[in-house]
Amino acid sequence: MTDTTRNGILAAGRGASRIRVLVVDDSLVIRRLVVDALGADPQIEVVGVAANGRIALDRITQLAPDVVTMDVEMPEMNGIEAVRMLRRSHPRLPVVMFSTMTERGAAATLDALAAGASDYVTKPSNVGSFAESQRNVREQLIPKLKALTGRRRATAAPRPAAAPPAGNPGPRPRRTSPFGVLAVGCSTGGPDALATLLPTLATDLPVPVVVVQHMPPVFTRLLAERLDAQSRVTVAEARDGEWLTAGRVLIAPGGRHLVVRRRGASAVVELSDEPPENFCRPAVDVLFRSVADVYGDRVLAVVLTGMGRDGELGARTIRDAGGSVWVQDDASSVVWGMPGAIANAGLASRVLPLSQIGRQVAAALARPEPLPSVAGASVGVAP
Repeated sequence: MTDTTRNGILAAGRGASRIRVLVVDDSLVIRRLVVDALGADPQIEVVGVAANGRIALDRITQLAPDVVTMDVEMPEMNGIEAVRMLRRSHPRLPVVMFSTMTERGAAATLDALAAGASDYVTKPSNVGSFAESQRNVREQLIPKLKALTGRRRATAAPRPAAAPPAGNPGPRPRRTSPFGVLAVGCSTGGPDALATLLPTLATDLPVPVVVVQHMPPVFTRLLAERLDAQSRVTVAEARDGEWLTAGRVLIAPGGRHLVVRRRGASAVVELSDEPPENFCRPAVDVLFRSVADVYGDRVLAVVLTGMGRDGELGARTIRDAGGSVWVQDDASSVVWGMPGAIANAGLASRVLPLSQIGRQVAAALARPEPLPSVAGASVGVAP
């Protein structure tokens, strides 16, 4: 079946309530793979295909899809150029990039995210059968399409800046000493959110920063390098056994949990290959539990945009220890899954737009608070 015929059949069977997807890739094999993988889900309808970015821009005008999947490297107009042009006319249309698990592919994906892409998935390798590749695409792509379009299709009205917290987790212990660490968790939309947050932090930041961004290996190293170039603080991919030092941001490497451990009066990074949590490794919950264990009530945690609920259980641990958890608001999030789960559980001390988080974090960390310390609770950073 040709792409034209397939497109006509799919368009004829259009269902108003289904998620309408445009698939953009110059490879006929990948187009078929994605179309067949998505076609197995009754909530999704592929309304068209395109072989390059220029054709895709025309198809978007004609077909009005809810979401676009976009290859990075294509003739005539590549995916990054297409995203830049698309953002001028369709600033909120979700775009999911298809990336290869290579350094070049990771760099191109980060370029696409910086240009305005919403998220990405990695292409299946050449190893395995067509059916295995199809399963891989389904497992990666379908949850992201639903997360990115669910809120957008539910209402056309602007979203409120914040949702009121729900639940009653009980009284919160009072913090007894200044913050000693900043822990950040994020997923979908996280690279752009980090690029907004981290440059607001000053070079004399008095605490270390540890970050979990859901990303595979290679991607996290390149992300750290880019954020380092944009920020006044030092940003690096974390290494096993590395000391936590004030003014230094450590990002968990893809495929490994980042755990903070006490070592004497200071703290170090331990990278773990323990099983994934919340289908993620690194996982925010793992990081948050460890910082609560080491720093107690001196933790300031921030959860930025992201799909799923990773971080909710860890946020409860931090709150129970007396620390504070802030979350990005719905209106400024690409997906309000992770921050929304924490806010709706009543665990968020503040729900803030992304534009305000950096300034308020910097103020909270720099504010002198001559509070009495609790014996055994204070952990410093390496000199």
